[in-house]
Amino acid sequence: MSEAVSIADQRFMARAIQLAQRGLYTTDPNPRVGCVLVKNGEVVGEGWHQRAGKAHAEINALNAAGAQAKDATAYITLEPCCHHGRTPPCSEALIAAGVSRVVAAMEDPNPQVAGQGLAQLQQAGIETRSGVLQAQAEALNPGFIQRMRSGRPYVRGKLAMSLDGRTAMASGESQWITGTEARQDVHRLRARSAAIVTGIGTVLADDPSLTARLDEDVQQPLRVVLDSQLRMSPAAKMLSLPGGTLVLTVNSDEQKNAALRDAGAEVEVLAGNQGRVDLHAVMDCLARHDINEILVEAGATLCGSFLQAGLVDELVVYMAPLLMGSDARGLLNLPGVEKMAQATKLEIADVRAVGKDWRMQIKVDNCRGKGTDKR
Repeated sequence: MSEAVSIADQRFMARAIQLAQRGLYTTDPNPRVGCVLVKNGEVVGEGWHQRAGKAHAEINALNAAGAQAKDATAYITLEPCCHHGRTPPCSEALIAAGVSRVVAAMEDPNPQVAGQGLAQLQQAGIETRSGVLQAQAEALNPGFIQRMRSGRPYVRGKLAMSLDGRTAMASGESQWITGTEARQDVHRLRARSAAIVTGIGTVLADDPSLTARLDEDVQQPLRVVLDSQLRMSPAAKMLSLPGGTLVLTVNSDEQKNAALRDAGAEVEVLAGNQGRVDLHAVMDCLARHDINEILVEAGATLCGSFLQAGLVDELVVYMAPLLMGSDARGLLNLPGVEKMAQATKLEIADVRAVGKDWRMQIKVDNCRGKGTDKR
């Protein structure tokens, strides 16, 4: 393959990735996918997957291209599906349209596809290639990829702190540590998440909405409350809001369960440990609900428990230019850490200004599976 063709492949795939990003807030539980059809060096059709149950990116691009799709090259951020789901296989549509070449950024990790889509295209005489801008394509769908490969969602922990690492005054006062821009950025995190997980302590203290409030099309995340003893009030604000609320508990009291269900919640009783919901059981439950990306918005205890259980993939920490004093509450509760050898090592992937605050994106891959803490 010549250098010029390679550059063209990267350029058109970069455009497909841009298109896929338009579905960042709307495609769950499906992956975000973009497609560009190119013929004689010119784009003849573009498309992206907009919402689960609707046409996939390839179909939208083929519809845009019409007859010009024949003998075109299709650049797709994810291997075309080859199985019947809510929609017919995209591999068959590409074959029927007469495309001559398909370039995929990555193979689909879904076991129902996993290379079979590309193989089907090859059997039909279509030239295929994969691995073009693969890292960028994987970054579009960390939750979908992880759920397909390991059976559990991708977990982000969201934290806001002062410069001296405090999250609230000793009295509990915490509004607002960060500025307007940082809080708006959190809404973007919520919007890309399939579920927001919080603890009953946060719900009782703040009665939060936990919705994504943006001036664009957003599929509201499922709100997940860990409520071991079913203390949640049927009058909680979130129960009447779009997106739905799932209460996870170890309490099988049918009267309390029924009261929450009548108020609009879904309630599931999970395995527990020492009276608390087992966090690994929570992950299994949310994977069964086809949840790809989770945002943990909770207090220092629950966030710390997720971290020590080895269930956090990434921390997003907003740091405000404030000093709140030594009596204020700390960022995370991490009991049992007494020596430097026990410290959790992190990787800072990105730091940037968000208004007057700073946002740090921190990878936590090293702690995977080491913890045993339960909630």
